[in-house]
Amino acid sequence: MKIAILSDVHGNALALNAVLADIARERVDAYRVLGDLVALGPSPAATARTLVALPNARFVYGNTDRYLLAGNAPWTPDRIESLRGDRTALEGFLGFIASFPWARGAITASGHLPWLRAIPLEIRETLPDGTRVLLVHAAPGTDDGRGIPPDMTDAELAEALSGADADLVIVGHTHIPLDREARVNGVTIRVHNLGSVSRPETDEHRAMWTLLTADEAGYTLERRFAVYDIDRVKAQFDEVQHPAAEVIKAMFP
Repeated sequence: MKIAILSDVHGNALALNAVLADIARERVDAYRVLGDLVALGPSPAATARTLVALPNARFVYGNTDRYLLAGNAPWTPDRIESLRGDRTALEGFLGFIASFPWARGAITASGHLPWLRAIPLEIRETLPDGTRVLLVHAAPGTDDGRGIPPDMTDAELAEALSGADADLVIVGHTHIPLDREARVNGVTIRVHNLGSVSRPETDEHRAMWTLLTADEAGYTLERRFAVYDIDRVKAQFDEVQHPAAEVIKAMFP
């Protein structure tokens, strides 16, 4: 059994298509996509259409998906207050917030809002060898917050995984790949962070995904990379008049 797992597409259809072209060479049996699906990028509707068409696919939602559904981010008032003395930063932040209702409009017009609303927080599966897998966007029980970054201490990692009730936890959210183990109540839990399809927070700028291969004897996780045209994505922000074009383009290399 082969499963392609990816996360943090962020409405970047070019990066997603590059990943899917790479995946196609593997003849996978299923897809799992772990949140932050359509918001922030220049192509929310095109991204949704592509994701919905994937065969045998399951999804979880991420924090930006939740912000899109709400039309805002929960920390907006506090952030606005903190930026009152910096007009440039405040204008950039307001554009960033405006991108959520902008993306929601695109998803509504494309007919994919009910699909997005129905996506769950987590997926639990059991591999052929009995390994219990939890797939969630940020960390067990949450789509937001610190997530599981590489700088966590062993104690912090064990605390983050304390409610996992799984042998293997697969996450995204931080845009930084990771593969570690932690002892939780006498049980070893492996955690695998997928990195990101769109805009990894690393020196490696290619789109990232992971191939899970499993049978009765065990499983393997292999990180894969796909090249895409980052400059073309930047140009798309301007072409679609994205409300946070300058802010988000600056986040790309």
